[in-house]
Amino acid sequence: MPPSIAAQPAAVTARVDAWMWAVRLYKTRSAATAACRAGHVRVNGERVKAAQSIRIGDEIRMRGDGLERIVQVRRLVVKRVGAPVAAECLNDLTPPPPPKEQIAVIAQRDRGAGRPTKRDRRELDKLFGR
Repeated sequence: MPPSIAAQPAAVTARVDAWMWAVRLYKTRSAATAACRAGHVRVNGERVKAAQSIRIGDEIRMRGDGLERIVQVRRLVVKRVGAPVAAECLNDLTPPPPPKEQIAVIAQRDRGAGRPTKRDRRELDKLFGR
């Protein structure tokens, strides 16, 4: 019978990429490693490499898909765990997203409309104050 997670000795440190994968912040460990390499992950305000050690109480900020997610480490795990256990391992400090009314609407051209004409370009420049 395999030992339960509670019966395993508590780790003092863990790799940041392995921990983010283990608590299901990234789908794969290689995706977590790639995010660290790209500079999208910060621990306590500092950019980190994938092998950086983290401890309980550290704050991790991750950027992706135009959003920033902030989590605090509550428990260290190095093996992937189920969703209920993963929720206990972190404290989500991410502020709620702004309401849809506050998000700026991006103008898009109709599909198949082609490139903007010279007249369209002048109207866009006037609209944006250029």
